[in-house]
Amino acid sequence: MVNDARRRLATCSEPLERIRLHCLTRGSAGIKGLGRVFQIMDDDGNRTLDEREFLKGLQDFGLVMEAAEARKTFKSFDQDGSGSIDFDEFLKALRPPMSTSRKESVFLAFRKFDRNGDGVVTIEDLKGVYNPKHHPKYQNGEWTEDQVTQEEFLNYYSGVSASIDNDAYFLLMMKNSWRL
Repeated sequence: MVNDARRRLATCSEPLERIRLHCLTRGSAGIKGLGRVFQIMDDDGNRTLDEREFLKGLQDFGLVMEAAEARKTFKSFDQDGSGSIDFDEFLKALRPPMSTSRKESVFLAFRKFDRNGDGVVTIEDLKGVYNPKHHPKYQNGEWTEDQVTQEEFLNYYSGVSASIDNDAYFLLMMKNSWRL
C-alpha cells in the first residue's frame, strides 16, 4: 500500500488525490493519524478547519500546492458549504474509494439486516442481531437506536476499508463478521 501510494503520488496531479496519497505513504497509520493531523491543523480548537487553518495545515503536512488550487481543494472538502470543514467531512474526503467488491459485501451485510427491504435498518430489524449502543456514533449522540441508513452503514465501512489494504482480507472480515 505504501509503495503503491508513493508511486502514484509521483505522477498524480489531482489535489485531493495527492493529499490522500500523501497520507497513504505513511502506511495505515497515515489514514488513522488523520485525527491527529486534523487536531494539529485546528489552531483555534473549535473542531472545524477554516480556510486559513486548512491552507496552513497542508503546508505543515508537507503538501505544496498553488494557493488557488489549495482554496479549490478546501471547497471540495467543505461538502455542506459552511465555510469550514468538520472532522467527518475531512475523513470522508480523504478515504480511498472502496472497490466494487467491498461495496457489494457491505450492501450484502446491510440487506441482511434490512429485513423489510425499505433501505433503512430500524430497531425492529436489528433486535437480537446488533446492539448499536457500543458504536461511537451512537455514544456521541449522532445516531439513535431507531434507525441506520444504508449510506451511514456504507460510510462506516468505508472508514474500516481505509485501514485494510487487501480486498480479500476485507471481504473475509465482512463474511466472518456478518456471517455472509
